[in-house]
Amino acid sequence: MTLPEGATLQSAWISEALATVLQRQSKEGLARQLARWLRQWISEGKLTADSRLPASRDLARSLQLGRNTVLDAYEQLLAEGYLETRHGAGTFVSSLFQAPAVAPRPASHHPGLSARGQSLAALTLREDDYQGAFVPCIPEMRAFPHRQWQQLLARHQRLTPLQDLNYQAGGGLLALRRALADYLQMSRAVHCSPEQILITHGTQHSLSLCALLLASPGEVVWLEEPGYQGARAAFEMAGLSSVAAPVDAHGLNPQQIDDPRAPRLIYTTPSYQYPCGVTMPLARRLSLLAHAQLHGAWVIEDDYDSEFRYSSAPLPALQGLASDQRVIYLGTLSKVMYPGLRTGYLVVPPGLVDAFRAANTRLCPEGHYPLQGALAEFIDSGLFARHIRRMRELYQERQLVLRRAVAETVASEWQWSSGHAGMHLLATLPAGLDEAALCRQAAAQGIWLAGLGRHYRGTPPAPGLVIGYAGVAEQAIRRGVSVIDRLARGS
Repeated sequence: MTLPEGATLQSAWISEALATVLQRQSKEGLARQLARWLRQWISEGKLTADSRLPASRDLARSLQLGRNTVLDAYEQLLAEGYLETRHGAGTFVSSLFQAPAVAPRPASHHPGLSARGQSLAALTLREDDYQGAFVPCIPEMRAFPHRQWQQLLARHQRLTPLQDLNYQAGGGLLALRRALADYLQMSRAVHCSPEQILITHGTQHSLSLCALLLASPGEVVWLEEPGYQGARAAFEMAGLSSVAAPVDAHGLNPQQIDDPRAPRLIYTTPSYQYPCGVTMPLARRLSLLAHAQLHGAWVIEDDYDSEFRYSSAPLPALQGLASDQRVIYLGTLSKVMYPGLRTGYLVVPPGLVDAFRAANTRLCPEGHYPLQGALAEFIDSGLFARHIRRMRELYQERQLVLRRAVAETVASEWQWSSGHAGMHLLATLPAGLDEAALCRQAAAQGIWLAGLGRHYRGTPPAPGLVIGYAGVAEQAIRRGVSVIDRLARGS
């Protein structure tokens, strides 16, 4: 029996409707099926409040079932509150299911979401496929030492002490924090002890903690423009007022900010600015630290791409230059190893350690200590450093393949970022080229292009593309460039 849309079941029809939906050969028992269908029809409003159900004996006879089967279904729904019995009258749909009088609401693009939820949805990418040419920030996972990593994971899963499987509030496994402290001091000149390191579930988690703990709603955060949308999402969702901090050839430029309000937070990617691909020189770094000291602001240094430099050793981290401990240092292992690892870390000044640990325990309880143990051994054994060296060589070669392929196309006339570091290049397009249309047309041919415009809140001065090459095989790079060339020529 198929009911018209919006129709309701009357008592006399219930047995007929059930006869059409019960599956006697199903592994699901008939009593469970009866309860499921009656529950669904009540929830959908097809069985309305105060509707009388057939007597169990009558329903059992009409469906050719044992009476106990019907009684079991009724008793289950009585226990759940869907049905109620009335002395001398029978079994009825509970009066709780009276349809409430609801005033009509205006249509919304995101029905049910708060204003904050709608803002977050608008800042979140919804692409289904994050692989292939030319997705930014995706490492080459096929070159990861999977066998050694799986062996480490298996051993630490097997040998992890019982106490490491309990709730934790220490900021992360001590062995991993020690390994990271040694690595950061040696490779990035970060001044830290293991106690200052907090293991997080990635950069977004780290940013959210900083936003919630270091600033109050309404306070100002400087954000690079163009910049990382994930940072904007984290800070604006915490109720902060974001101010565009223009990026020039030397990174974030404090002198170009036209908002007179003092910042509480300053977010920057100095090692390899995302997405422009510039490195902040020492003079600008010192100037930025001076501004932070003047305003009493915290600098949040996101050092996500520092491992991949191709022409020189990286400059020391901002954190190592700050004598007044106003810098919070963010790092991630997901870009170096594989995105699904979802492991990052914070380096916070000693005076903030207890507060950050406590807040993290409350908001996002830590765990995965067997995995953290495997990570610690992966770093201490030298596998981590060897993998970085191999990926640095591979990514540099892939960038050369990309540049050679581009040199034979119309895209050679575009302006390309230096590519002295990182996992992507920025291509600035001629003014007449439609960035959004180019991205759509490329997507139809299986090529993933990220438009520069999404990294601006306003209108960008020129169209552009953020071209990720790290996780793209050479043949796919050449094919992708060929597709871009055909589309750019309009052919």
